[in-house]
Amino acid sequence: MHYTRLGNTGLHVSRICLGCMSYGIPARGAHPWSLDLDASRPFIRRALELGITFFDTANVYSDGTSEEFLGTLLKESASAFPREALVIATKVHGRMRPDANGRGLSRKAIMQEVDASLRRLQMDYVDLYQIHRFDPETPIEETLEALHDVVKAGKARYLGASSMYAWQFTQALYLADKLRLTRFVSMQNHYNLLYREEEREMIPLCINEGIGIIPWSPLARGRLTRPWKTETERATSDEFGNKLYSHTEDADHQVVDALGRLSESRKIPRAQLALAWLLRQPGVTAPIIGATKMQHLEDAVAALDVHLFADDLKALESPYVPHPTLGFS
Repeated sequence: MHYTRLGNTGLHVSRICLGCMSYGIPARGAHPWSLDLDASRPFIRRALELGITFFDTANVYSDGTSEEFLGTLLKESASAFPREALVIATKVHGRMRPDANGRGLSRKAIMQEVDASLRRLQMDYVDLYQIHRFDPETPIEETLEALHDVVKAGKARYLGASSMYAWQFTQALYLADKLRLTRFVSMQNHYNLLYREEEREMIPLCINEGIGIIPWSPLARGRLTRPWKTETERATSDEFGNKLYSHTEDADHQVVDALGRLSESRKIPRAQLALAWLLRQPGVTAPIIGATKMQHLEDAVAALDVHLFADDLKALESPYVPHPTLGFS
């Protein structure tokens, strides 16, 4: 495993982050393909064995049960992998209750949800507390002040953000500096070979501001791991994933085919090549990978040692065409 600093912070993280959206009670939330506790256990254990110390989840994943599973399974391994050796990230924004304040980034919602997340995780603090999306209904100053208080209370070590427009992130960084509040140190954004719009504004902004980039969906919900239009259980039930990529199929098909040709010529699995491409992109700290098969973990770690030549990069990048903005809601 390779390790690096998260942006300009002193925090070191593994270059592969295990996303835990795949672990939770299938009947809870929006992920019917998620794995139950017993099925999840080998993946957390193997990730730790491979040197992965960075884990990402969210309060909304499987209605909170993803956090519950992660906390339980990490506690089971605590003798070999103590809490202080791990970097745990979770997120706040999505709806957790039906009442008017059951979602969003108001002070009330943040204070309620950080405590609820810590209870589910069975932890005193998280290393990285992230806003899952931008909340246009709450003044950004209110959100920043509440998050600052979460850090000062010792419930989070660092703050992160996720998909939004670059102008919104710029505003948040500016106001944090102006008001002398805790600054965001990471951006969890939508970025992969099929969706590279973040290269236009968000990624240059993050590099300039010393923000660590931890992309979600680095394999485009599995589309970069298999031949085009291969059906899987998740592909048929993943409404959000289908929404993301349903309007750009013709263009995406060309990228997937180019990846397949390179995979055949290099004798390297598609997943490893796609992750190797992402890992070498400027500013990228750690892609957040999902794993529901053990090979997903093995491929992710193997990608760290895959070298891409100039011709490989040209083959993978040249078919790309501009896409509409995706993943902000």
